[in-house]
Amino acid sequence: MSYTHAELKEKTVAQLREIAAGIEHEAVQGHSQMNKEHLLVALCKALNIEMREKHQVVGIDKSKVKGRIQAMKDRLAKAIEAKDRKQIKFCHRQIHRQKRNIHKATV
Repeated sequence: MSYTHAELKEKTVAQLREIAAGIEHEAVQGHSQMNKEHLLVALCKALNIEMREKHQVVGIDKSKVKGRIQAMKDRLAKAIEAKDRKQIKFCHRQIHRQKRNIHKATV
């Protein structure tokens, strides 16, 4: 049976040891003596599971938002060149807001 990192993390040490007992891999040798943290790492190595979970952006089109950020950065460069403080501040705020939108939509 294939597991995910989140599923393994929710299991108890006893359940993890049972899973490790059925696996023949050098990473899980001595599984009966390992604590949960070490056992989790060993199982992930043995089962080729990524340790970190990938975040996804839901509800917005991330590429469009990134495009708006890039356009704002171009506008910012022109404002810096022209030394227009009001426009510089505006661009910084817009870039910040767009980045916050991405952050809020990340699950």
